[in-house]
Amino acid sequence: MKQTETTSSSAAEGRKRGKWGYIWPLWTTLLLHLLAILLFTAGFLLTRTELPYHSQCSDVSRSPCFSSNNGSCWTKPAVNRVVLIVLDALRFDFVVPSTFFAEAKPWMDKLPVLKNAASTRPLSARIFKAIADPPTTSLQRLKGLTTGGLPTFVDVGNSFGAPAIVEDNFINQLVQNGKKVVMMGDDTWTQLFPHHFERSYPYPSFNVKDLHTVDNGCIDHLLPSLYEEDWDVLIAHFLGVDHAGHIFGVDSTPMIEKLEQYNTILERVIEVLENQSGSGSSHENTLLVVMGDHGQTLNGDHGGGSAEEVETALFAMSFKKPLSSVPPEFDSCSIHQDLDAMNVCISSMQQLDFAVTVSALLGIPFPYGSIGHINPELYALGADSWNSDASQKLSESDVWMQNYANALCINSWQVKRYVDAYSASSAVGFSRDEFSRIASIYAQAENHWSHFTKKLLLDRQNNSNISVSALKEQIDAYFKFLTAVTELARSKWTEFDLNMMGIGIGIMLISLIFQVFTVLRTTKEHDGTLSSSGDSWIVNGSILTIFLLGIRAFSFLSNSYILEEGKVANFLLSTSGVLTLRQSVIKGKLLIESIGFLILSTFCRFAIEVGLSKQAATSAFMKDYTSWIINIASGLPVWDYAAEVVPIAVLILLAAWLYKASSGSFFDWPWKYVILGTILSYMLIIAHWITDSNRFDGALIPQSVGRTYIPRIIYAIALGQLLFLTFGQLFKKSNLDCKTDLVAKTTSMLSAWSSTVILLSGKQGPMVAFASIFGGCFIMKFVNIEGKDGPQRSFSIMQWSLFATCLFFCSGHWCAFDGLRYGAAFIGFEEFVLVRQAILLTIDTFGFSIILPVFGLPFLVASMYQTNLGKHFIFTQLSQMYTTYGLITAITTTFTILCVTIQRRHLMVWGLFAPKFVFDVFNLILTDVFICLASIYYFDQGREDPEVKSPGG
Repeated sequence: MKQTETTSSSAAEGRKRGKWGYIWPLWTTLLLHLLAILLFTAGFLLTRTELPYHSQCSDVSRSPCFSSNNGSCWTKPAVNRVVLIVLDALRFDFVVPSTFFAEAKPWMDKLPVLKNAASTRPLSARIFKAIADPPTTSLQRLKGLTTGGLPTFVDVGNSFGAPAIVEDNFINQLVQNGKKVVMMGDDTWTQLFPHHFERSYPYPSFNVKDLHTVDNGCIDHLLPSLYEEDWDVLIAHFLGVDHAGHIFGVDSTPMIEKLEQYNTILERVIEVLENQSGSGSSHENTLLVVMGDHGQTLNGDHGGGSAEEVETALFAMSFKKPLSSVPPEFDSCSIHQDLDAMNVCISSMQQLDFAVTVSALLGIPFPYGSIGHINPELYALGADSWNSDASQKLSESDVWMQNYANALCINSWQVKRYVDAYSASSAVGFSRDEFSRIASIYAQAENHWSHFTKKLLLDRQNNSNISVSALKEQIDAYFKFLTAVTELARSKWTEFDLNMMGIGIGIMLISLIFQVFTVLRTTKEHDGTLSSSGDSWIVNGSILTIFLLGIRAFSFLSNSYILEEGKVANFLLSTSGVLTLRQSVIKGKLLIESIGFLILSTFCRFAIEVGLSKQAATSAFMKDYTSWIINIASGLPVWDYAAEVVPIAVLILLAAWLYKASSGSFFDWPWKYVILGTILSYMLIIAHWITDSNRFDGALIPQSVGRTYIPRIIYAIALGQLLFLTFGQLFKKSNLDCKTDLVAKTTSMLSAWSSTVILLSGKQGPMVAFASIFGGCFIMKFVNIEGKDGPQRSFSIMQWSLFATCLFFCSGHWCAFDGLRYGAAFIGFEEFVLVRQAILLTIDTFGFSIILPVFGLPFLVASMYQTNLGKHFIFTQLSQMYTTYGLITAITTTFTILCVTIQRRHLMVWGLFAPKFVFDVFNLILTDVFICLASIYYFDQGREDPEVKSPGG
């Protein structure tokens, strides 16, 4: 009798409180999280201070070094023209002979033209291993290559819409000093440098499924431009290898075909340049540079800091008489024999050094913010240009060393000028001890220059003996200074605003307290008073939940556990399954379901291992645009057919289940028509796969229809379903009881989203969806294993969250930018539209881990619902569950924020911790947004149970 009175009074309170009384805490939490993350991000992902200064020709007069006396700028020009060919995502092993590695791979030795040139002309052509600084996205690498600085992590967010570079850079110096630049290829160049090119032929770069448009555009304009004389620097940026890697992986036929195509193009380019390199010809003094902006993993991803991603190749070739040899002290050459028993020399350099080295070769001022140093081996390719100035008594090596020492003097003075200006202009700058240390190193080098080396160089006109050892000592002193600055910049290049970060963390903690308070308040309302039953729910349920949540949250403080996050989440899910199995044995019920849940967890572990294999070592799981399922056991005919047929069979099974579910009398308008629309979409997905497959006869449906228009029809149906559900309830009052109404609405919403999520996920989509249905059903049954007031309710929410995390990794994702499947964003579309592709990529990435779990959470409420409890029970439980679910996500994100704060100076901060931070905060905001949307959708005014309408009855 007391429970009935409590329930009746609670229902009356719920009617008085109204719908928005349950919703406002969820929206308040979203606003708090947005504010916290914006403030923390403003402090953590600040770009380094970009100084507005630009180098000028006259600046060098203020240095202690010799300026050029032939009318040019800082250094004597060594080359007149540069042909720069950028092969996007050029792996180091694409260029180097396979004999350099322990095992030959199919993609090696496909660019023999570069290897042959380096082996037959070792003094005028050289291959470098060029080391890039992470993150290895194209935008950041282009900024690094042209400015000579260290781009910041926040620029990753601009990769889809590159802003113009305002910092001083190599391209700006070319234009400022009268050089003409022609560009063709990747349109990122025209976004970074919108008004710098004499002529440009940009092509859209973000349709990763298009391997040929950009490359064909480059080919059409590159060779004819070599015969033109209206340029000093020609840039051609090819994208085919990058796109082939993203879509097919490195170990694929399209990749090999692309490399062979590039080899043919480069042969023709070298032939044209050689034919016009004679005395008085247009390419007499031209330098050819072929380079990658970054590497790629074996499955074609890049963005992180692994060796495969940061190691790329740079090939440079001069078409004039070379220097006889580079002094061995400055030669990093490693010689190996290729397959033809020819010696091939491979050197090493930092991409950071590219801008200043090429600027020195062209005789233009170095970019103001460059911190690289002039690479001696690349600089030596222009040595012949200075021999005419040398005394006949000096060897060409001595002449080169004199010029190189003076160039390093200017280089060091320019870097010291930048460090001084940066420390004076930046809010943080370098610490006093750090600044004093590098100032002392520079002072020693400058003192040696002013009092000894400079006098020797002044006397060279009098044919005095030049002390080679003194020159080498001077060069080593400058090397020491430039290396110290580079190391310091790599550790301090981002200014962390600890105050902003601290405020963000503080607001995040306030939001956690607010969420806990909301959970306790709704718990108290549900129980009427904090009875022993309610107290048991709080204490026992919290202990189990906090145990799992604590392990998961604290694991984020370790880089090893972040790398193995999928395995950790699956282990905790299995642990929860073991605890549930124990309770099932004790209670003597749900034993089969508990065992089934553990088996499902085991299958999830297998799928996660597959994803980790894709991430770590092989492209065998990256076939077509999204599916790894096809190539798990490629080569077995039975499996090949099964991999095509099983997803279709599972999708048909899902459609049959939906049809059976919708046949119930309570699935009336609009829900019945929404589910029928989903069944139609499933059939269209099957048609899309059949059209896209080589194993089925797709003659009945043209490929253009199957690949383009069918996905668009599916998207249109899904959008119509969501609008139908959103506005349908405004025009029809539900006559169903609260529980039935909730089940119908939840099923309809999940079905509306499922077709798009499955389509974007590829052929593994139906299996992941099937697993999510089984896992959800198991957890729903576990809710009442202890009875309606048992501790299992909060524990089940934790299981729901862990299972959602496992689905993220099961579907082939991980928390890094190279874990994004960009191909999914172009299913049904060829052209790039930022908002549209971003939405599709978000649905693919978070469909199974956020969208479906959040909208499916009301099933847990329905599973514990008992008659006579009324609408207030539904609303209270929904509010409680959504707040608890959001709290779990917020706690894990808070620990990620604490982790990046603690590890902000860690070596892997930008390669590992920062991407994890970006994914987690995006996950949190997206979860909050969908919780708020779900609250509006589910918290409606359904028909109250008759028994609750009259409390006095």
